[in-house]
Amino acid sequence: MTHPPKSSAAPPQAGPALPAVPPQPGPPVPAPAGPPPAPRRTAFAEGAERLRAAATTEPGRLRVIGAVLALLVVAFGAVTAWQTSERAAAADDVLHRSQPLSSGAAGIYRSLADANTAASSGFLAGGQESAASRDRYEKDIRAAAGGLVTAAANAEPGSSSEATIARLNRLLPEYKGLIERARTYNRQGYPVGGAYLRYANEKMQQEMLPAAEDLYTKENQRLDADYADATPYPWAAIALGVLALAALGWAQHRTYRRTNRVLNHGLVAGTAATTVVLLWLVIGHAVARTELNGSYDHGIRSLKVLHDARIASLKARGNENLSLVARGAETVTVGGQTYDAYYYDFDKDMNVLGRGLTEAAGLADDQAGTKPVAAARGNMAVWKRLHATARGEDENGNYQQALDLVIGGKGATGECFDSVDSNLARAIDHEQTEFRQAAGSGLDAMTGLTLGAAVLAVLGAAGAVAGIGRRLSEYR
Repeated sequence: MTHPPKSSAAPPQAGPALPAVPPQPGPPVPAPAGPPPAPRRTAFAEGAERLRAAATTEPGRLRVIGAVLALLVVAFGAVTAWQTSERAAAADDVLHRSQPLSSGAAGIYRSLADANTAASSGFLAGGQESAASRDRYEKDIRAAAGGLVTAAANAEPGSSSEATIARLNRLLPEYKGLIERARTYNRQGYPVGGAYLRYANEKMQQEMLPAAEDLYTKENQRLDADYADATPYPWAAIALGVLALAALGWAQHRTYRRTNRVLNHGLVAGTAATTVVLLWLVIGHAVARTELNGSYDHGIRSLKVLHDARIASLKARGNENLSLVARGAETVTVGGQTYDAYYYDFDKDMNVLGRGLTEAAGLADDQAGTKPVAAARGNMAVWKRLHATARGEDENGNYQQALDLVIGGKGATGECFDSVDSNLARAIDHEQTEFRQAAGSGLDAMTGLTLGAAVLAVLGAAGAVAGIGRRLSEYR
């Protein structure tokens, strides 16, 4: 057996060994992509999801309907109770707080003005000042002081009314001191007594009466604000009541369509309770609003006019007396002509009195209100005629005859003034009674509405829930 010849070539020689190259770092290989983790849902989202899931079934829908009905009826009752409570409180303030305080402020003004008039009448009488005149002055001062105490007790702390009352309390003793000095010098026959009386009158006319008028104005503003709070319609409560009734009606109609049952006792009870509250709210507030508006139109407006007229008559009487005290010492120039200041003011006050009596006669709505106003107008006409005669006597130098016509007994202007004042007092008492009756009726119309609305709303909501619960029981 022959073998192939072996190659004579030498095997290849291995070359020098190369150093090992370490692997170079490359970009990281991304992990296989997967779905992102689901975001964590909030409790609200989960609740909404469960609610949507529940609403897809009839029991779930019934539960939602029951909750909505109960919420609407309770909300209607709550808003009704809130709004009627505010209006009833404002009506109560009108009747028992702001109107009495307004009349009290007018009483303070009248007492101060009448005290000034009584003081000047007593001064004219000189040493023969009557006990009645002195007692009238003291009674007026006590009435003004008592009125200020009442006003201070009811004033808002830190209010401008409180500051006005404090000012009047400071001025009242000063005025009394001036009057006593005037009386003392007058009894001794010193002419300086007249100067003290004029100074006291100036303090009354320029400081005290304007402050009392400011207090009267502020109390009237408070009264108007209480009327504004008591009379607006409770639209929010009415709207919620209509919405609750519509929802209850829709729920009953839905039940009828699905079950062919005409009545659901629970829903009917809820509807009845809601209807009662809504009708009570609408009718009760309409009656209250009508009565309160009537108490303002036929009570407050007349009282304001009558108080102003009475104040004008008091100021006129004071100026008439002071014209004889000053005897031309005080003058005023108007349109280039010079007039006795007190006679000039008397004419202005009588014009105000005349306009006030005319307006009061137009506002009076019955014989009891018209009669005293007509009597006061007749007294005023006689007063003006007698005053003109007294003024003529005074201008002709017949001082004693003028004095007798002013502060004398029967047939003097003082008698006419007293008749005007007493007739105006009768008219004010009548209008005050009419106000109380109308405002009281308005307040009575809202009595019990707040509590009744809350109780009936709870019963209505319970009825609605019970009616829906009756339907739910059919699925168990």
